Amino acid sequence: MSKPMGPIPAGFAADEDNMLLIGGRRADALVAEAGDTPLFVYDLALIDAKIARYRAAFPGVHLHYAIKANSYQPLLDHVAKQVDGLDIASVGEMDFALESGTSADRISFAGPGKRDGELSEAIQEGLTLNAESEGEVERALSIGRKIGLRPRLAVRVNPDFEIKGSGMRMGGGAKPFGVDAARVPALVRRIVDSGADWRGFHIFAGSQALDADALIEAQAATLALAAQLAEEAGASPPLVNLGGGFGIPHFHGEQALDVEKVGIALGDGLAARAPILRDTQFAIELGRWLVGECGVYLTRIVDRKVSHNKTFLIVDGGLHHQLAASGNFGQVVRRNYPAAIASHFGEEAEEEVNIVGCLCTPLDRLADDVMTPRAEVGDLVAVFLAGAYGLSASPQGFLTQQPALEMVLNARN
Repeated sequence: MSKPMGPIPAGFAADEDNMLLIGGRRADALVAEAGDTPLFVYDLALIDAKIARYRAAFPGVHLHYAIKANSYQPLLDHVAKQVDGLDIASVGEMDFALESGTSADRISFAGPGKRDGELSEAIQEGLTLNAESEGEVERALSIGRKIGLRPRLAVRVNPDFEIKGSGMRMGGGAKPFGVDAARVPALVRRIVDSGADWRGFHIFAGSQALDADALIEAQAATLALAAQLAEEAGASPPLVNLGGGFGIPHFHGEQALDVEKVGIALGDGLAARAPILRDTQFAIELGRWLVGECGVYLTRIVDRKVSHNKTFLIVDGGLHHQLAASGNFGQVVRRNYPAAIASHFGEEAEEEVNIVGCLCTPLDRLADDVMTPRAEVGDLVAVFLAGAYGLSASPQGFLTQQPALEMVLNARN
């Protein structure tokens, strides 16, 4: 029995030859321009539309980009010009962020395992450290004293709640991320008393949420928690990063998040916020929602074979570039990402196939038992939702296959 695929995002069509168009250009022409497959193509116009939608739905709330979603420099440079801050999780990402032209005071550095050398680099550059523990704060203060600089310190809070139904839970219960909420006020007082530059809270409860009501509930709880912690610490936070959690539909039956509904509720919550938060700036940190749908992974069929009455289309890419689409990045039960035969986009499906990668492992699957138009060796396959957690989240060195190429379309100067 055939299995469904996730929904192909809006913004893609075919030309008169049924060739997939990406950003208005033929997929085969893009491959020819890049010189080979596998190839990631990112349509920056789709990102621009997402940013415009966010600005309309969340007026006055800063937009941060979590660059772990996609750190490809041309894409990052484009996004950095339009957002209010960049959130990083390594010194490698710090280099990408600074290379984009973003000033250090608009970059924040999270992550539970920062080494002393990384803390020193971040302090010297003037980044905000989202401290994950009391020990990290003490190390940062010590380093600051040694090099004669005031660290910019925020506290990442491990809240007592999570986003219900989120794909990846980042808060609630025992977690390696952040400081348990009950211990935060004392830590804030320590930071303020030390003379460090106190920058506020980072409160992130979960990711990949599609339920607007669950996000609304989590954001309301975050506002209440931020006010409570500020009151107990006796310090008004300059910034509260509300986290992100905005998801996109990956699988059959999933519906897009109603961000406008979330925006209305957050606006009401901010209007009624506690006095201690009156002068606080608020931000939402997004990655997947901003860039996930802009990307397409193009890979070419190199073999077609039948085994035990099943047809396999073997492509020159695979999980070493697309770990998430292969089902090995957080899925408990594997489900199919949206994919298509790019060379016959929109044509009627006529056969059930398995699309598999070139790696010598049974884990290398891009689509299981899906209905597609007839495809032959040389045809292009498109895997959608490749703009986030594609190449940046995949084991590129596995089996030492050729690296994927990347390109952007519709860049504005």
